[in-house]
Amino acid sequence: MSTTKSIAGQRPAPAAESSGENLLEVTGLEKHFPIRQGIVFQRQVGAVRAVDGLDFAVRAGESLGLVGESGCGKSTTGRLVTRLLEPTAGKVVFDGEDITHKPVVKMREARQNLQMIFQDPYSSLNPRHTVGTIVETPMRLNGINPPQGHKRRAQELLEIVGLNPEHYNRYPNEFSGGQRQRIGVARALALKPKLIVADEPVSALDVSIQAQVVNLLQDLQREMGIAFLFIAHDLAVVRHFSERVAVMYLGKIVEVGDRTAIYERPRHPYTHALLSSVPEVVPGSENRERIRLAGDVPSPINPPSGCRFRTRCWKAQDKCATEEPPLVRLEGNGDGHLTACHFPEEPTIASRGEDIVLDPALAALEEARRQSDTGV
Repeated sequence: MSTTKSIAGQRPAPAAESSGENLLEVTGLEKHFPIRQGIVFQRQVGAVRAVDGLDFAVRAGESLGLVGESGCGKSTTGRLVTRLLEPTAGKVVFDGEDITHKPVVKMREARQNLQMIFQDPYSSLNPRHTVGTIVETPMRLNGINPPQGHKRRAQELLEIVGLNPEHYNRYPNEFSGGQRQRIGVARALALKPKLIVADEPVSALDVSIQAQVVNLLQDLQREMGIAFLFIAHDLAVVRHFSERVAVMYLGKIVEVGDRTAIYERPRHPYTHALLSSVPEVVPGSENRERIRLAGDVPSPINPPSGCRFRTRCWKAQDKCATEEPPLVRLEGNGDGHLTACHFPEEPTIASRGEDIVLDPALAALEEARRQSDTGV
């Protein structure tokens, strides 16, 4: 039976309580893409600093949302964590093992517990393979032989994600975008992972399908105790799905904390601006004052000195240009709420994060979450 729940149905309790132990630990993670000139004799003349020193952790069974504007380094971070990209510097420890420089041929064992759901459900599936082959391949490559056989296990996975087991022999071009993303989820579940990196898994889908896929991922997290690094730019979806949220800007994390703190008591001006810019569908929201950031996002080839947000920040002072603010807990913040700002917002400032809903389908999801949180 499918685990998919009605969009307006009661949201399940948060996934398996996180054990408090870090399943994933990232320290000083960097990825610089070199810029070269020359045809025969090339030389490096610069670098795109896509990810430039990240520190964060994901506990077993929890969901951490990673948000920020397009081009801030979110997807690159996901590929570094899964070792689809080689880091320039830093350290990635997964399940107690340092996998930062683990040889590719030896990463297969680690990837049994570390899977990824890709953003584009159209290009992430091989059009020449049947759905059954796509879902079975991870098991065959890792030498996993289910008691019921590969075919039956693949059909079970298709059923788990809300597809008909009879779809086993069909090809990806016979499915809609939402159905293809479900196939990608089934493939990620084939090895029973401990952590799934979901790289904007619903951004390419219609909003009604987004709600279904988000509900599906929540159900799977609750039932299987899977941890998620949930990468997205949709703040409403992130607030609904993630227990903690990390905010990225130009390759760095500028604020991280539990979702209530981030959405209701943001301390970093960039977080406050992000929340202020979200369209709302609540009465009176059209009269709400919004923060409009000046200028464009600086180039990651030559980022600003000191605080990278200072060129667009209305609170910037001379200190911001000379000293990079550390990511630390500020006075008035709860444990685990960290902010990187020399002149943070007051903790009493509300962002009206409770009102962030972009569509009736997601509004129903948000209402279900509120009822679950309050015990109604």
